[in-house]
Amino acid sequence: MEKNDPMALVALLKGHRIYIQTHNYPDPDAIASAFGLQRFLYAHGIEASICYDGSIERMSTKKMLSVFGIDAAGPTEIADMKEEDYIVTVDSQKYNANLTDFIGDEVACIDHHPTYIPCEYKYKDVRAVGACASLIAEYFFQTDTPMDADTAAALAYGIKMDTADFIRGTTDLDVDMFDYVFKLADQEKITRMYANVMELSDLNAYAAAIESIRIYDEVGFASIPFDCPDAMIAIISDFILSLELITVSVVYAARPEGIKFSVRSEIPEKVDAGQLIRKALEGIGSGGGHKQMAGGFMPRSDHQPVHRAQIEDLFMDILYPEKDLHKAITPASSEKKPGGVELVE
Repeated sequence: MEKNDPMALVALLKGHRIYIQTHNYPDPDAIASAFGLQRFLYAHGIEASICYDGSIERMSTKKMLSVFGIDAAGPTEIADMKEEDYIVTVDSQKYNANLTDFIGDEVACIDHHPTYIPCEYKYKDVRAVGACASLIAEYFFQTDTPMDADTAAALAYGIKMDTADFIRGTTDLDVDMFDYVFKLADQEKITRMYANVMELSDLNAYAAAIESIRIYDEVGFASIPFDCPDAMIAIISDFILSLELITVSVVYAARPEGIKFSVRSEIPEKVDAGQLIRKALEGIGSGGGHKQMAGGFMPRSDHQPVHRAQIEDLFMDILYPEKDLHKAITPASSEKKPGGVELVE
């Protein structure tokens, strides 16, 4: 079906049991997009359930569920899903490493990330915009579908979060759709979303990253030698990128089963974060994402220590193949903390 045709999606889904699946460990944009699509479909006579794999880690995402009364089901709550049930993936695509293959049939995809592994859908809307929530907002706008204040506020928050307040990957559609939904939104709930969105345990991750930072030319690396939520790794990667001199940040954390990465690029025209993580982990893991922000995972089954230099070489050999930059400007601490995969100097 032709992309960006919301009523074609409605026609496809009618008469089926519908699930809206976000990427694993959903962030605010994923939840806002799923919630907005759920409300859009309901306005056209279709009921749908929101589902995800993993857990809700980011405090801001947890708060969204509470503030907007969003019901999102984890993997144990969708045990009755059947093969003939229809799934619409939002903010992710089938075959991505961050999307679990549930038993249902992925018939539709709405996403704003690059496509690395092509997949045939009955309905596909994949466009390069700053936030997936902008695509969902456009569905309401194009079809003159009424939008309630909670849906508008959730979409507005999703757009603001994924574009980092309109400085990351922002397109005209993001700006236009934010203007559209903000006028309809519950302003008080948007304001509430910006208060108390950090937990005390998050400070440990910040401390570890600051203590471990190493800078090679304009690339900043930080290691978190203990299990840390995906969302917090991404937040710290943004934080490292904000430092003077750094134009590319790579933050990684030890997990019992491997190492999780988050990459950010301030110079996407020169360094594509999604391509960088994909090439760095080729053959040993998986990764991908936008030009400005991306993530990846390197599994480890032998439980042998992983040297930081080994990890950082994976990226430096791609960024500076003919230049020796393996002496960091800022030395890292040698202190180690408990974790699944030991990171050593």
